[in-house]
Amino acid sequence: MDELHEQIESLLKNDPNRETVLEQILHVVLAKFNSETGTIHRLDGDNQLLYLAAQVALPPQILEVVKTIPVGKGIAGQVVAQNKPVTICNLQTDSSGVAKPGAKQTGVGGALCVPLRDGDKIAGTIGIGTIRQHEYTPEETRELEEIGRLIGRFLKL
Repeated sequence: MDELHEQIESLLKNDPNRETVLEQILHVVLAKFNSETGTIHRLDGDNQLLYLAAQVALPPQILEVVKTIPVGKGIAGQVVAQNKPVTICNLQTDSSGVAKPGAKQTGVGGALCVPLRDGDKIAGTIGIGTIRQHEYTPEETRELEEIGRLIGRFLKL
């Protein structure tokens, strides 16, 4: 994990283009977690909205849906509302009500979304997903939370 942290820190410190660096980080994270799709949203606390800051491999029909997410709605919105990670083993068969109905259009099976933190403050979310059914482990969740702290601290989203 140290090598991954170093790689992410290097990207954050050396690339002034926030959108480009966030997309590069998503590619690195997706490779580490053997996942195909990813999003990073920044939180506008005043308006209680999450805005898409970067994404990898989302279908075009989903992009419009995830550009702006109200806190409390969908997976990313629940992460912020509950102040904790949200994971779904198979988005295609999930009946918990956490994911929006349109989320099935992503083709994602397993999904994990965690807060981006700047200290104790939530600055946004990072979410990853895989096309296969997969339950992300507590260790994978902790790893993604650590990555979320790096991103939140360095970018001050």
